Amino acid sequence: MKKILLIVLVIAVLGGVVALTIIRARSGYTKVLMGTVGRESLYSIVNATGQIKPKTYVNVGATAMGRVTHLYVREGDKVKKGQVVATIENVQQQANVVGQQAAIAAAQTDINSYIAAEKTQQANVEHAKADLEQKKLDYQRAQALYQAQVMSKQDFDAKKAAYDLDVASLAQAQAAVVQARAQTASARGHLRTQEAVLRANQDLLNRTIAVAPFDGIVTNEPVREGETVVEGIQNAEGSTLMTLADMSVITAEVKVDETDIINVALGQPADVTIDALPGKIFKGRVTEVGDQALLRSTGVATSQSTSGVEEAKDFKVVVTLDNPSGELRPGLSCTAKITTAHKDNALAIPIQALTMRDPNQLKNPGHMQTVAAASSQQQQSQQVQGVFVVTRVKGKDRVHFVPVTTGITGATDIEVVSGLKPGDRIVTGTYKVLRDLKEGALVKQDTTLAAPQNTGS
Repeated sequence: MKKILLIVLVIAVLGGVVALTIIRARSGYTKVLMGTVGRESLYSIVNATGQIKPKTYVNVGATAMGRVTHLYVREGDKVKKGQVVATIENVQQQANVVGQQAAIAAAQTDINSYIAAEKTQQANVEHAKADLEQKKLDYQRAQALYQAQVMSKQDFDAKKAAYDLDVASLAQAQAAVVQARAQTASARGHLRTQEAVLRANQDLLNRTIAVAPFDGIVTNEPVREGETVVEGIQNAEGSTLMTLADMSVITAEVKVDETDIINVALGQPADVTIDALPGKIFKGRVTEVGDQALLRSTGVATSQSTSGVEEAKDFKVVVTLDNPSGELRPGLSCTAKITTAHKDNALAIPIQALTMRDPNQLKNPGHMQTVAAASSQQQQSQQVQGVFVVTRVKGKDRVHFVPVTTGITGATDIEVVSGLKPGDRIVTGTYKVLRDLKEGALVKQDTTLAAPQNTGS
């Protein structure tokens, strides 16, 4: 029995010594998560939500007052440019056009009669010229005979009177030609007036016929046949017959948070997903970046808002899809992932590994000089951005704060431009540990938490 008790006592003592040794060995160590600096492809993504919109769409409004007599298309129908899509009652407008066409035909007949009269008067002028030529020859012969005293004074006077009469007749005929031409010109002027009235009447008739301004699809049709529509007057909005959208160019109009808009630029690629079409990704590019902030609660531009309350703001961004599908419809909810930056083979670390330190709290004077060489922005803020690098000294792991310069930010990792090199071991967590971790502290890998994967690809 004594031997058994002695053996038990020895085992207990040995166990206590071992436990004490382990406790002492672990005392002074901080449990941390570690990772290795590596290279990978980084993508900086900005997420935004919105809806699908055609680049070109138009509300076909009523341009005349009256009852809708025909709707030739329905919602979802495809239309061609120039196709008649609706008509409004137009009995009066058609009657005006027909009456004016008849008036123009009568005016054209009058012009034709005036042209005929003008030709008749011109023929009279030619006849008068020929007769005058004959009378002139007779008068010249009479002058010769009268001077030779072989013709009586009475006969000579008769020849002279006949000549003078033909001169007057020619002048009269020429005046009649001028008058006929003036009547023709006046008739043509009246015809142009009648034609202008016809164009006005035709325009009023055309206003009762709605045609598609481009190839597209009917996305909305708020009226029915038999309803009375009105045209807009000044600030009063008129009736809308239907909405047409050109679906050949489809865009995703999304709202980007004000904190992210500074990174968004024209031409950046984007992946657009549609809530109604799960599993499909549409490629596109940013084609418009709004320069006016919109209030998130109302969507009203800040320049138009009268509220003095500060609230979150968004900016409109338009992504044009490269290959739109026929399944897309205006108004579908969508999400756009805009790639604002991309770098291959970038030196990267987990974002949570970054921490901030006050240079005055770092004890190593030489290290403080290194930290002081950080960027001017960091110096102004009196906070230095960096990571804790793990170095092995005499079989023990110690941490050393190293300031770093960062580049683009990915989903979970961030690029390191300077301060680290591939293969460096760094502390990656946890946040609570990093917040209180001291320069030169002894560390051990915390095996109770899942260690992060190496950041290298």
